[in-house]
Amino acid sequence: MVYVRQEHLPNLRKYKYSGVDHSLLSKYVLKPFYTNVVIKCFPMSMAPNAITLTGFMFVVANLFTLLWYNPGLDQDMPVWVYYSFAAGLFLYQTFDAVDGSQARRTRQSGPLGELFDHGVDALNTSLEVLIFAGAQNMGQSWYTVATLFACKEHSPLTLQERPMVEETQANMSTSRAALLTFYVQTWDEYHTKTLTLGIVNGPVEGILTLVFVYAVTGYLGGGSVWQQGAFSTVGISQTMGSLRIPDFLYNFSFTDWYLLQGTIVLILNTVWSAQNVIKARRSRGDRSRGALLGLWPFFGVWSLVVAYLYLQPNILYCHLVPFVLFVGIVNAYSVGRMITAHLVGLKFPYFNILGLPLAFGVIDSMGPVLIKYVPGGVVGWPSALGDGVYQVAYMFCMFGIAIGVYGSFVVDVIVTICDYLDIWCLRIKHPYVEGQGEKQESNGARNGAAKKEQ
Repeated sequence: MVYVRQEHLPNLRKYKYSGVDHSLLSKYVLKPFYTNVVIKCFPMSMAPNAITLTGFMFVVANLFTLLWYNPGLDQDMPVWVYYSFAAGLFLYQTFDAVDGSQARRTRQSGPLGELFDHGVDALNTSLEVLIFAGAQNMGQSWYTVATLFACKEHSPLTLQERPMVEETQANMSTSRAALLTFYVQTWDEYHTKTLTLGIVNGPVEGILTLVFVYAVTGYLGGGSVWQQGAFSTVGISQTMGSLRIPDFLYNFSFTDWYLLQGTIVLILNTVWSAQNVIKARRSRGDRSRGALLGLWPFFGVWSLVVAYLYLQPNILYCHLVPFVLFVGIVNAYSVGRMITAHLVGLKFPYFNILGLPLAFGVIDSMGPVLIKYVPGGVVGWPSALGDGVYQVAYMFCMFGIAIGVYGSFVVDVIVTICDYLDIWCLRIKHPYVEGQGEKQESNGARNGAAKKEQ
């Protein structure tokens, strides 16, 4: 399948990344650290995308460590594992920030870098959700599903129509935001053309908060501490004078409070992004109705996800880890197509073909339920897969199909862009030689290994 037609490729040369970072911590602490210390650790011959991919490998290593010690996501692990989670995430953040600086100093900035960066971040979402769920002892449960769907560890990113700035930390790092948040932010950027990070944002303060949580978990001896009642743990009495905290509220664990605040932040973030999109489109004289329909692909797929897990509790409670990875790839495919459309000026991708196998699984599972609960047995059908080993095999088939479809998309888009711009993805094909004049510099910018300007 061809995802980018030849007639749209000239738009790659017109593309300019637009973003701004208002984080004070980034401006006064992290950026000087990256510029004066970290960037010097990478040779000029190393491609920016190679730095991005290397940083992602730290998260992959964390995932394998999690699966070795806590495959059910509900057990305490050795203390050093939590510290490794903190170190791996911090290194991922560092590499994800430095790749932009490497792109600028090697004159390799370009559209492929933004696509590659967003693609890696999209894959990282589901991985980091599993790591966080395991660190919190959430188990294979609806808690983990809710975290994957919507919850965040920090304030939302704000996306607005702003001028482009060269120095920005705008990398949409998704370990800090779950699938809906990441989808909405990418949808917002597609329509507003700009990514803006607030004074407190995810790629900076959000990641450091999560790093701190991992480290504290290790210091406290394991994730089981987060399953305790929050009020009782911090020493707050249920009865304070004539005031009594209701039992259900007093027994809220740290995880319950996390999900509650994540839901509130999610709603605020979605409303904020929708307002930004409507404002941006109206300022250009466009109608906003079609843009709002761009949220349908996500909610359509997620209605199928929830229905499938409800109808197949065996998948939810025994095989949630591979299913989460499958859902993460489905979302990464949607986000990748949005970013591609943004780069080359394509229409918004309203349809996600990876939802079809999931829809079949839901329809197949609904038949026996309808037979059982609809009077007269006139509605319903026997399940072709059942709820045993064949259903599990089908889930893994969906996972394999998603890997194949998303893999073909990634290869096709990267090869197409690289061929058109005469560049390589993970190596520098046209090194910048200082002192060669404006001709060499313009050639280096044109043939950049494509890292977005951060």
